Amino acid sequence: MKPSDASRSTEAIYTTQQVAERLGISVSTVQQLVESGVISGWKTQGGHRRIPESALEHFLSRHHTSVGTRSFVESDPATRSSLLVLEDDLVQQTLYRGRISNWQLPLDLTFCTNGYDALIEVAMKQPDILLLDIMMDGIDGYEVLKALTSRPNFRLSHIAVLTNLSETEVDARGGLPAGVLYMSKPINFDELRGYLRGCCAAKTRLYAK
Repeated sequence: MKPSDASRSTEAIYTTQQVAERLGISVSTVQQLVESGVISGWKTQGGHRRIPESALEHFLSRHHTSVGTRSFVESDPATRSSLLVLEDDLVQQTLYRGRISNWQLPLDLTFCTNGYDALIEVAMKQPDILLLDIMMDGIDGYEVLKALTSRPNFRLSHIAVLTNLSETEVDARGGLPAGVLYMSKPINFDELRGYLRGCCAAKTRLYAK
C-alpha cells in the first residue's frame, strides 16, 4: 500500500537499485520480492518501484529469524565450514539435521525454505557449501543457481543439487552449471556424508597452508 505523504516525509525511501546493493542481490530479484509482497513497496506513476526503509528493515529482521544455524562440533572458527541447505520440506529438514549432527563435522548449518531467502543468505553470509532442492514454489532451485552463477564475484566453492528428478529430467530442463553436483532423492546419506567431509577437509587444508 502506498504510504501517506506524512509518513514518506519522515522515512527514507529506496529504489530497487539501492535495495539490491544493500542486500547484495540483483535488481530483478528485488522487483520479484516487491511484486510478490515479500517486501512491501509501491510503484510510482512512471512505473518505478519504491521501498520504504521500514519495509526493508522488517524484511531483514524476519529473514534473520526465519533461518536457524547450529554448530555440530567445536573447532577453530577459521577452519569451520558453513553449510546452507535450501529445502522447503520441514520433514526433510529434520532428517538432514539429525543425520548431519551425528557425523560430528566442523559445520555451521543453516536452512532456508525459499529461494528468496537463500539468495540473500548467500549474498550476506557467503557460505562454503550449498545444498539445494530445485523443485519448489516461487523462486525454485534452477532460478537460484542461475542468479548465483551469473554474478561476476560469485565465489561459492561447493554446490550440490538434491532432487527427485532423474539426471535425464534435469538435462531436459537445461542441465546444471559446471561444477554443480547432482544427488538423487531419496538421499544416499553415505554419499552425502562423504561429500560434506571432503568439503570440510578442503577448507581445513586451505587454512593449514
